[in-house]
Amino acid sequence: MAELPPGTTPPPPDRAASMQSAGGMSDGPLGKPRSSGLVITLLISSVTMFLMAGEVEQLYRTAGKEPPITTIWGLWFLLPIIGNFIWYFRIQGALNAYWTSNGSIQKARL
Repeated sequence: MAELPPGTTPPPPDRAASMQSAGGMSDGPLGKPRSSGLVITLLISSVTMFLMAGEVEQLYRTAGKEPPITTIWGLWFLLPIIGNFIWYFRIQGALNAYWTSNGSIQKARL
């Protein structure tokens, strides 16, 4: 590197040369391709559908009540887009009914 005159700052490093092309598969922060995050998210979200339905089912069973949904409700994730909404509203409705039946006060809706 050449000597710089006193009082001057060195130029910033050439970052463009070290970056990969935007069209290629670039590495993520952990050195793995970024698409692996998408795969992990899809796997975890499908497992979450079953786990949450199972938790709501167990909530009802431990209280000695018949659950309105079972773990099998997790299969709604197989139906694109609308299945997620059906699953969500069904789970939320079951949770609301459970807590309301156990003494929770339901607030007025807007």
